[in-house]
Amino acid sequence: MEKHDFFRTDLLVEHEEMVKHRTEQEKKTLKESEGILFEEKRTGRVIITSVKINAEGEERIGKKAGTYLTLTVPTLFPTDQDGMEEMTEVMISKLSEMTSEIANFEKSKVLLIGLGNREVTPDAVGPLTMDRLKELVPHYYSDDGSRLFVYAPGVTIQTGLETADFVIAMTQQIEPDILIVVDALAARDSSRLCKTIQITDTGIHPGSGVGNSRKEISKETLGVPVIAIGIPTVVDGPVLIADAINTLFSYIGSKIEEESHPSSRLSVSPWLRSDNKDADPTKLIPIFGDWASWPHEERIQLFEEVLSNHDLNTFISPKEIDSWVYQYADLLSKALKAWMEKK
Repeated sequence: MEKHDFFRTDLLVEHEEMVKHRTEQEKKTLKESEGILFEEKRTGRVIITSVKINAEGEERIGKKAGTYLTLTVPTLFPTDQDGMEEMTEVMISKLSEMTSEIANFEKSKVLLIGLGNREVTPDAVGPLTMDRLKELVPHYYSDDGSRLFVYAPGVTIQTGLETADFVIAMTQQIEPDILIVVDALAARDSSRLCKTIQITDTGIHPGSGVGNSRKEISKETLGVPVIAIGIPTVVDGPVLIADAINTLFSYIGSKIEEESHPSSRLSVSPWLRSDNKDADPTKLIPIFGDWASWPHEERIQLFEEVLSNHDLNTFISPKEIDSWVYQYADLLSKALKAWMEKK
């Protein structure tokens, strides 16, 4: 079977090295790994995952050295204002921590860039966030010039120029002390869609998660610190199919196990079952064959190969994506405003 990159994702916590360490014992092993400093804690409903990678860790897992923060509220939904407020407060705090070492921060120039295509809803979170931040610019403008710059460059298909070239030109002209980039990301776990914020000081490769990687935007390419903030708004189609298959197998496996339970005879419906995601997959082999016991990642690889060969390799967003994107544009702009006011 041809090897596909079924770990294709913009989120570090979904990288193969992180996915392998799910249990508490495995997480402990990861914490003790050379080159990777892993920490996970909870603040209210927000799960905060911090991964710091040094040069040794970069060589080991192939991800850039730096700090990666992931904020997740697994139970978040589009109209969940309390959850959004918690995410906002945590984001303000973590953003302040990541920029605390910048000298004379209260006098520094800040360039805010919203990447993405505002005409494509799942990709519009960056430009929409910048729309909400434009009202801040007059407050940071004086006769000596501005200390805040806000821009949404669009995408290459709209302008004919690489997005990174726009950013490089603006950086050379403005000479900011820090650049903050907001962009939509791709996930490989459908449960993370629109429920996660990733913040990193390693920069960004626009479009990398959907296989359309552009030039890197980072401190190495621009000469100034870069903070990248991303929201996963799309998931690979094969991943979604594999998730659905897992749910189906879990359902059928649970039904098979419950057949021998006396309580199953009392069910008012033959379709009622307990929620058992750990049902023995080997019991499904007589029905579906050996592939029923395959690991989740191998099923994803299978679907990637099948769909790509039939021009059906797609990326999918939630049906409430309009609401999600507008909510995150409000959240990010609110957090960045509060962060600026602390300068």
